[in-house]
Amino acid sequence: MSETDIPPSESVFTVVVAAVANLGIAVAKAVAGVLSGSSAMLSEAAHSVADTVTELMLLTALRRGARPADEEHPLGYGPERYVWALLAAVATFVGGAVFAVYDGVHTLTHGEEPGDPLVSYIVLGVAFVLEGYSLRTGARQVRAEAARIGVPAGRYLRVTPDTAVKAVVMEDSAALVGLLLAAGGLLGGQLTGSGIWDGIASILIGLLLVYVAWVLGHSNARLLIGRPLPAPLRDAVREEILTVPHIVAVLELTTLIQGPQEILIAAKVDFRDASTAAQVEWACEEAEEQLREVFPAIRRVYLDPTPGLGREVAAGGEP
Repeated sequence: MSETDIPPSESVFTVVVAAVANLGIAVAKAVAGVLSGSSAMLSEAAHSVADTVTELMLLTALRRGARPADEEHPLGYGPERYVWALLAAVATFVGGAVFAVYDGVHTLTHGEEPGDPLVSYIVLGVAFVLEGYSLRTGARQVRAEAARIGVPAGRYLRVTPDTAVKAVVMEDSAALVGLLLAAGGLLGGQLTGSGIWDGIASILIGLLLVYVAWVLGHSNARLLIGRPLPAPLRDAVREEILTVPHIVAVLELTTLIQGPQEILIAAKVDFRDASTAAQVEWACEEAEEQLREVFPAIRRVYLDPTPGLGREVAAGGEP
């Protein structure tokens, strides 16, 4: 089982739970922000709106990226999910981070009149429970997938090409931290009578969202450009090919992650000199079957019979 073998239905469920939770939270935060006059609460409302838009884009990514290959796109639509996921990261930055930093700076420079924070505290408490449930759903999937392939959950979250689940876990984690920052801003303003704490909390929420957007944008950009399998998995693929009779060397190996369940393998392979054409064809088919059995996420295997360099020279050919 590879680090990229992820049941898509689980990813869809995780994203749907996060989207529903964030939509309700966004409305509640906006109402509380208006009633209390808290810039941190309004920043948190913008944060939740950005998260909701992000999750809608992630659902679009999951749906469009799962379409089967056709004549116009012979290698499938897997990479399209990373286009939408990259746009989701941009939405997090523009819709959440920019607004939060602006609102915080505006509060620091122009001041604000703190209102009754009771409604905000109640909304923050409810939001914490809902965000915690959403995070629990995503974290449960991460732990299950990490355990299935035998890697630590933290490493799985860093390297997984399922950026939908990665986005949900990171955004929900940021949301919980943001809620604590907003509560701290409200409490500081309540104790001191100054709106400066609320402004600082809003800016910190914005900076937190900048970090989340950068991490998610960087991950999706790498996958769009073309990311290979991790080195240990590349070595495992090479060793599996070498177990096939008639194959004596893997001269060049190219791996490409096209989606959470779509890996392409291309290799230049040296066969025994005594192998017949029929045996070479059989070995290519056998190698593909073995790779797909051991690594279910592998969808395409292309093997190129290539003479070894040493034998070319020994036979008098050009090196």
